[in-house]
Amino acid sequence: MDIHEYQAKEILARFGVPVPKGGLAYSPEQAGYRSHELGGERWVVKAQIHSGGRGEAGGVRLCGSDKEIRDYAAELFGKRLVTRQSGAEGRLVGRVYVEEACEIAREIYFGLVLDRKTERIMIVASSAGGMEIEELSAEHPDTLLRMTVDPASGFLDYQARELAYGLGLDSGQVAEAAKIFRACYRAFRDLDATMVEINPLVTTARGNLLALDAKMSFDDNALFRHPEVSELRDMSQEDPMEAHAADRGLAYVALDGNIGCMINGAGLAMATMDMIKLSGGLPANFLDIGGGASPERVLSAFRLVLRDPKVEAILVNIFAGINRCDWVAEGVVQAFRKARIDIPVVVRLSGTNVAEGKRILAASGLPIITADTLAEAAERAVGAVARKAA
Repeated sequence: MDIHEYQAKEILARFGVPVPKGGLAYSPEQAGYRSHELGGERWVVKAQIHSGGRGEAGGVRLCGSDKEIRDYAAELFGKRLVTRQSGAEGRLVGRVYVEEACEIAREIYFGLVLDRKTERIMIVASSAGGMEIEELSAEHPDTLLRMTVDPASGFLDYQARELAYGLGLDSGQVAEAAKIFRACYRAFRDLDATMVEINPLVTTARGNLLALDAKMSFDDNALFRHPEVSELRDMSQEDPMEAHAADRGLAYVALDGNIGCMINGAGLAMATMDMIKLSGGLPANFLDIGGGASPERVLSAFRLVLRDPKVEAILVNIFAGINRCDWVAEGVVQAFRKARIDIPVVVRLSGTNVAEGKRILAASGLPIITADTLAEAAERAVGAVARKAA
């Protein structure tokens, strides 16, 4: 789960990370009023969306008066901001953050991410901040510093100081930087985050350190332990189909093809999508219904896939272990009877209670296309789409 910049800053500030003063606004008038609350002569207005690259897309502006703030905020509200990370549809701007401006002397990149390869928290930092990490890796790889954290000992003081020295900070800034780095680590660890990024972490003209921008992402599977984080979810920033699936316990990712997929197990889902491609088709989604799927869960999965207007056929591929083929078959039959299905459906069942599952499908009298192997199922799904087009 992603959260907004202002939310990430509020969290990091509670752990001891210094951030500029700012205020959230839900209307142009409220944005203008924030400048009076904050004081000063210059303010930065930032669109709050779940995407990087806001500045390049026109989502960040330095303003010098409350009228300028109101006018710019009026441009942003209700706009779909398209960035290089948002996709063609962009992200809807429903709130802006007004923040006091500061004089920047230097920009640093600092981030923590869960590295699945080493099964450790990986710290990445660079003396060339203000750029996306992908650009840093491509254009300034010599500036990148990497460090893994041993889960038994955690992120230690000497490691944080070593990182600060490696970034070329002044001796008077090392202790403050080390404190910020360790505060970010504690936030990452204590809240089950998967990513914490400060970009840029700036040194001001006075020599202070400030987190000028911040991002945080969290492990969805651990949100039950952190209701204070879970309530920060902004569904307006999520793909409606993926949000609908998540609320029903389904793992769903929308793709660009026209063959809907309904599979149990992420590995099998990846193999199924590969087989569809190999057969000359394009998968419309990744959908893992999980283990122990009831007929009702299968019906929910069908309804989810059918919400995508691009879907011209559905391929159901189930290898039942914890699952049972007869449950899945009953769900398929229910879907035909309770949902409006007017496209070809190919079903391949294997594993627990497969004979009973096949019997249920055959006895239903419904136009369900069956297959015994994954290759056969993929070919029949692709063929069904081709015949429909013809």
